[in-house]
Amino acid sequence: MNETSVLGLIDELSDLIEDGKPVLGNKERRSIVIGEALEILDDIRRQFPAEFAQARQVVREQQNILEDAEVEANRILEDARNQALIVASEQEIVRIAQQQAENVLADAREMEREIRAGAEDYADTVFSHIESTVNQINENVRRCRERLNNKATR
Repeated sequence: MNETSVLGLIDELSDLIEDGKPVLGNKERRSIVIGEALEILDDIRRQFPAEFAQARQVVREQQNILEDAEVEANRILEDARNQALIVASEQEIVRIAQQQAENVLADAREMEREIRAGAEDYADTVFSHIESTVNQINENVRRCRERLNNKATR
């Protein structure tokens, strides 16, 4: 655009009207050179379609920029949602693995208690049998000594 844009031409026409001489002492009427006014109006008519087309082009470009920005924003949002799902999924996997590890440890502790209790019961049974056997041996030894002592006193 040059200096004679539509707004500049309108200002020029306004100046032409304001600078016109009042007619018959009436401030509301002015005398202007009609040729200059018509020439400015013709310039406005020539400029206006070009400026209007440029304005439409600017609006179209802005609309395209906004659409591109919206597409990019939607893509970024979708990527963020996908990343959030991946992170949440990974966290869920970790949580499940931790829960399974805790279950395995609890099962191992329970099994250890059961094995320990079984081993203690078995040891008690073995010791009871040994005690009974030792008692029988002691009883046999005592009887043998008594016989031996009875034979020695005769």
